[in-house]
Amino acid sequence: MNELFERQLKAIRERDLGALVAQYHPEAVVVRLDLVAAGPDEIRDLFAAYLAREPEVVELTALRTTGDTVFYSAVMALDGLPYTTFGTLVARDGLIWRQTAGAVPAQ
Repeated sequence: MNELFERQLKAIRERDLGALVAQYHPEAVVVRLDLVAAGPDEIRDLFAAYLAREPEVVELTALRTTGDTVFYSAVMALDGLPYTTFGTLVARDGLIWRQTAGAVPAQ
């Protein structure tokens, strides 16, 4: 799971939409507080909009992995502003099958 997570961070860092979307299982679902994206087309649209916000991982503050699940927390910059982010990744067949994600403005 650490390798999958590292590839996710690299794709975000390089703003590589193709590499980011390739991480997701064909039946993947991403759940955020403001939306749910299911399947390749919706996930591509979600990440195209996300990458347009110029995300930058400032600091990975916590990471816990077990079996097929990653739980993380990070400080990220979106549109140049700091956010505290958190979420989970659950893998199936070596790809992200379920993801939850949240972001709140950093204090």
